[in-house]
Amino acid sequence: MPPPAPSAAERGDPAFADLYLSHFQRLATQLYAYLGDHAEAQDLTQEAFCRAFDRWHRISVYDDPAAWVRRVAWNLATSRLRRRLTALRYLSRQREEHLPGPEPDRVALVRALAELPARQRRAVVLHHLGHLTTAEIAEQEGVAEGTVRSWLSRGRTALAASLTDPREENSRVRAAH
Repeated sequence: MPPPAPSAAERGDPAFADLYLSHFQRLATQLYAYLGDHAEAQDLTQEAFCRAFDRWHRISVYDDPAAWVRRVAWNLATSRLRRRLTALRYLSRQREEHLPGPEPDRVALVRALAELPARQRRAVVLHHLGHLTTAEIAEQEGVAEGTVRSWLSRGRTALAASLTDPREENSRVRAAH
């Protein structure tokens, strides 16, 4: 494989430096007017000149190397605008959803369930929310059905204690006397 062609810098080619100095500002100004962002216009102009520099051994023989750089810069700017427009369209389709927070009863239930031992919590959830029978839970957990009934009983008792409002309990006790 032949060695790569020497770059413009390696050849000390002043033609590239002249091209850069005579066209950079004009091209950056054109892209600024097109894009509306000065820094982005300069970045894209610089990118076009970097691409020209990498290919200078071919581009230097063109009739108008500046036309190649200008075309590359404008293509980069157009691509950038398209990507920006695509992103804006996507974002405009995204709607912010405001969902109500959980009700206080649900928060209390989740908190009370979290305080139960894992086996009792699993049994209560599977039975009351999953609508499984004690036999199905016993089979799933690999325990006797009586064990599941025990977990359910203890879990319900603990939940009742956690979920009962102490003020309601006091008023019930007073009403009973």
